[in-house]
This record gives sequence, structure tokens and C-alpha cells, in this order.
Amino acid sequence: MTFEASSQSFNRYRFNAPWSVAVAAGPTQYFGELYSLWKYNEGIQPDWNVNFAVRRTLGTYIRGRAEFTYYQISGQDPPADPRSFREPRNLHFRARNWEASVVGEFHLKPVKVYNITRSFINFYGFAGVGVSSNDPQAELNGTWVALRPLQLENNPYSKHIMVFPTGIGMKYKLNVYTDLTFEMNYRWTLTDYLDDVSAYNIKEFYQDLVTDYGVNGDGPRPDRLRLAVRNPAFYKDNGEPDVQKILDNGGRIRRGSGLDERFDGFLSINVGLEIYLSSDIWDNWIFRNRVNEKSFRFW
Repeated sequence: MTFEASSQSFNRYRFNAPWSVAVAAGPTQYFGELYSLWKYNEGIQPDWNVNFAVRRTLGTYIRGRAEFTYYQISGQDPPADPRSFREPRNLHFRARNWEASVVGEFHLKPVKVYNITRSFINFYGFAGVGVSSNDPQAELNGTWVALRPLQLENNPYSKHIMVFPTGIGMKYKLNVYTDLTFEMNYRWTLTDYLDDVSAYNIKEFYQDLVTDYGVNGDGPRPDRLRLAVRNPAFYKDNGEPDVQKILDNGGRIRRGSGLDERFDGFLSINVGLEIYLSSDIWDNWIFRNRVNEKSFRFW
């Protein structure tokens, strides 16, 4: 009778669960014209993200997933390393974007197994492709202003961009239905405008900015100049751009890094829970049915 009871207990969890759902959250770090971790000593400028994913087992070591992420990234000059010569620009941005992607995962240990025999620790690498919105903003007089419609560098860019998620992760088996996940994901992109900054200086388009600003800010779009030039050396005491200084300078006011074909990107480090879907998940995981009672069962 003892052997029979043990067998039933084992077989109860001896099932395949190719589908799973997962939620995760963690910090994000942007990399671009307003931040450099590898070249300069600038600490970190962390933001946040939340993620929802649906996974399916495709092979012995392979799983695929479709995921949706809402994330914030930002950057600013004030914490810049003095060696970068970026501080005088006084630029900053913030972006809150949506991302959808499809990703393939390759695991070190088999994943096409019964849930009862799933490895307690399994490392994996992944890569994929996706699309993200791209809506950088900057603060002006206490209001966050969308930068993309203003075309500060006279170079229109798309509201949607391609992203290429790549990274590594680890899963720890909490029980037959649940894994704890740790993941580091870097998104490569094909744009230099996650932060709305690309051109090295404004000499190619400063006259258009001045025209839109008008005289003492009475032009058709004065905020273009106010947001494109934030360098204190080119501002008056009243907080308005000094147009004459900008004209005398010939627009040689630094804005970007000056590097050709440098694309922006961002990193996320997430902790989450993955739940494997089974027809008996409610009875066996949350409540285990008994003759006269229901009790919580975690294992």
C-alpha cells in the first residue's frame, strides 16, 4: 500500500506542459549619446520595465516565446564624466515605450521533459527580433514635450523601430508548475534616435531653428530652438536662447557624439515567475482535492 501511494503521488505530476506564461520586472539602462558606461566613469542611470511572455517548448533544448514589454529609458548630461565633454550640452530625455518581440531560447539542459523531472537549475541563451515604439520627450518649463514631431535635427525618424533582443538567463524550479527566472537582455536597434540626439552639432540646421524661434520667441515653433540648444553659454539671463551668440558661433554647438553609424540600445535585468500550464493545475497546485477537505499544496 505504501508503494502504491508513492506511485500515485509521482504520476500525479508526470505530465507534459509545453505552454507556459511568465511575468517579470526589473531595471533598464539606456546606452547612447547621453550615456556611456564602457568608455567613461558615469555610474548608472537606471529606469524600469515590466514584461509578459508566452512560451512554448519546440524541441529537446529549444523553447520559443512571444513577449510584450513596457519600459522607460532616460539619459542626461549632468552626471557625465568630465572627460566626455558632454556636460555643457545640458541635454536630457525620457521615453516610455511598448515593445513586442518573438524570441528563441536554447537551454543547456533538456526542456522537453515531464514537469516532475524538469531540472532545478537550467541556464539558457536567447535571441530574437521585435518592434518598439520610439517616443523620446524632454522637459521644458515643467512640461514633458514630445521631441519626435519637432524634428530638432531636421531629420525625421519613425515612431516604430526594429529591436533585436539578445541575452542570457537562468531558471530555478520552485515546484512542478513554477520557475523563478533571472534574465539579462540587451536590445540592439537600427536607430540613433532613441534619445532624439544624433548630429554632432547644429551647424547644418541652426538657421532653421533660429527662423522658427523668431524674435524673442515669437516665431512659429520657438520650442525647437529651446530644446535643441540647452548649453548655458548660449542662453540669456532671462532663460531664453541667445540668438545672436548662436548666429555668431555658426551653429557649432555640440549635440551628439560625432561617431558615425552608432546605434542606440538598452539593457534590462529582470526577475520573474514562469507558470507551466496544465489541465490539473488548479486542483494540484492551489488546492489538492481530498475526500472531506481542501488544503493548500505548494510542491
